[in-house]
Amino acid sequence: MTHPAERSRNGRGWFERLAEAASNLTSSLAFMCFCLLLVAAFVAVHLSGLAISWQLLVGDVMTSVNLLLLALLKNSERRAEHAIQRKLDSIAAALLDQREGDHPEEAAEELRKAIRMEEEL
Repeated sequence: MTHPAERSRNGRGWFERLAEAASNLTSSLAFMCFCLLLVAAFVAVHLSGLAISWQLLVGDVMTSVNLLLLALLKNSERRAEHAIQRKLDSIAAALLDQREGDHPEEAAEELRKAIRMEEEL
């Protein structure tokens, strides 16, 4: 299976856009408040002695949120890792071209492209 960044060379695909939007949402104050309310509900359900089905429901919701956040974190990590590797490759190629004297303008252009590469992936 190929990396998501390698599958969509001509811009971001629907999954990359969805992951980026979800990452922005999960880093917001509103999502933090939602998580705090979820934890408060978990504690309240357990302390109030409600039926086990309510305890399981709240626990299942917390587990689902946890798994989604883990998937988003892994996606973000992989995109950043891929962007860093491409930047390092561009820097190495530019340094090699500079040292050997072959096509320094092409090497400079590759470095310019690599500057904001993580935003494209």
